[in-house]
Amino acid sequence: MIELGLKITLAYLLGAVLGGMLVGFMRGVDIRKVGSGNPGGTNALRTQGKMFALWVMIIDIGKGILAAVLIPPLDIPGVGLDPDVDRSLVLYGVSFAAIVGHVYPVWFGFRGGKGAATAAGLICFLAPVAALPMLGSWLLIVLLTGFVGLATISAALVAVVYFAFTALPDRSGLFVFACATAALLIFAHRGNIRRMLDGTESRFNSPVVRWLRRGRQA
Repeated sequence: MIELGLKITLAYLLGAVLGGMLVGFMRGVDIRKVGSGNPGGTNALRTQGKMFALWVMIIDIGKGILAAVLIPPLDIPGVGLDPDVDRSLVLYGVSFAAIVGHVYPVWFGFRGGKGAATAAGLICFLAPVAALPMLGSWLLIVLLTGFVGLATISAALVAVVYFAFTALPDRSGLFVFACATAALLIFAHRGNIRRMLDGTESRFNSPVVRWLRRGRQA
């Protein structure tokens, strides 16, 4: 269990490296002081533009995949690979820890992003076949409602349902990982949920959203 604990800690620390803060540092911008104050990709896009947001997404997606690829097979000196620990437990534990690190980063006062990019990258890496239903549901909700937070929550729940039908019982660890990730994303988006219920949540103003809103007002 020492191996598992150390690797989960390493993955958390890697996940706590925020793309928004790194790119902002290079640009001389503290992204937590502009827009919504969130260091994630959505606020980066709204306040700093496409290229800034693209690099934020690349870092936030890449660090999760990097954790899942490098840390589970790592032979830590003096610890080694514990034969009593299931390898899938290490993989999914490390993957979830990377998302937690993004949401609650120790390097930045535990004020992180919502975890969407890191979670999406990890799920698609661990189960590429889930990419299509997740991306499809995310795009559909964004285009119909304009709410990025709602789209993210919906995509996470779609992943849970998808794995319930395709991963059980053989890959139960993947299903548990998807459930835990969905729960974390919902909790991280609790403010968005509250604002949606209050009618004060910002919308992604896509052409489809504008067209639908005009149609309702006509």
